[in-house]
Amino acid sequence: MIGTRGAAQAADLTDVRTTNLTVVLRYVRAHAPCSRADIAASTGLNKATVSSLVTDLLDRRLLRETGLVANRIGRPATMLTLESRPYAAVGIEVAADHMTAVAIDLAGERLLSWRRASPLTGPPGKAVAAVAALAGRVVGKVTGQGRQILGLTVAVPGLVAADDTVRFAPHVGWPELDLRAQLVKALRRPAYDVAVDNDANLAALAEQRDGGYADIPDLIHLLGGVGVGAGIIVDGRPLRGGHGRAGQIGHLQLDPAGPECGCGRRGCLDAYVGLPALVRRALPDTGADGPVVDYAPEIERIVALAGAGDATVNAALAEAGRRLGHAVATLADLLDPRVVLLGGSFVPLAPWLLPAAEAEVRARVSTPDACRVAVSTLGAGAAAVGGAARALDRVEAGHLPAVP
Repeated sequence: MIGTRGAAQAADLTDVRTTNLTVVLRYVRAHAPCSRADIAASTGLNKATVSSLVTDLLDRRLLRETGLVANRIGRPATMLTLESRPYAAVGIEVAADHMTAVAIDLAGERLLSWRRASPLTGPPGKAVAAVAALAGRVVGKVTGQGRQILGLTVAVPGLVAADDTVRFAPHVGWPELDLRAQLVKALRRPAYDVAVDNDANLAALAEQRDGGYADIPDLIHLLGGVGVGAGIIVDGRPLRGGHGRAGQIGHLQLDPAGPECGCGRRGCLDAYVGLPALVRRALPDTGADGPVVDYAPEIERIVALAGAGDATVNAALAEAGRRLGHAVATLADLLDPRVVLLGGSFVPLAPWLLPAAEAEVRARVSTPDACRVAVSTLGAGAAAVGGAARALDRVEAGHLPAVP
């Protein structure tokens, strides 16, 4: 299990019963449908203890019984699975040009997925109000279905400290912002947990929990957007670094003589594959209509032109793919991931980015077959999914809802 920031520390791990409840809950999530006997045999807990723990989880509406299975030795067994109906978790991704909101149930199934074009580069107070308004609408929709909210996590494209303070988020114009405290106030101190984390870290959590490579303990999610971030999982745990700066790959310098980056240097990865740079190269006429405030239509146009064989667009995508491959090769030699997943804005562009990226990785890494490059199966909204998944991760770390 991945431990999200603060989850394991907040849970009382000296409480043996709470720990055992989470062991059973995690086992059922991974192996459902399963029986009490299956749980006892696989976890080492005795049958009486498992029976008591399952009763507790049934009372908390975290598990449900699904019926009998008779195709086994002995009496038919009552099977268990997660109870998806009573609860929901919410994640909101904040980007420079839009917000994405996702709600999932306890089993990880999406209850809703909304995208709102909403430039958030103005005053932080206006951005907080926009995020709170979207969160309020999502929560109202889900609670209207009779569900209890387990938690809300906001994914931001920037450096987030251990206390959930946004230290620096240049793509949305936030120098420093106590986003969590302001959201709690704007949402009128809700009963559920509110948290803030880096978008790429949350996207990586979503990959490890529910993505196409969930069984791989060493992976990297490259989240494309106005800038590029890397969420890094090592030995099944997120790698954050001493100051929370791990994964700031957008300013990896690929060519000192390359194009100017927003950070003031030249040849950074962002200056090649960030959406402003990529759109300028692929669609040279875009600036004639004024600044881009929502990149979704531009991405759709690039996809259409690339599919039609447009030479300028395909050349721009091939160059972006090569630059991505260069960055992936650097990550591969430093961190040795099994797979690097392209997410965010890279997802719809992956058919044209992947061939050049894979070729560049093969040409640069010391062991070409050690690292695979693939597209995320979670779509462009993995960071929002990871925000919602954080609340479920927190439950599995011991923050269990009370018995009704």
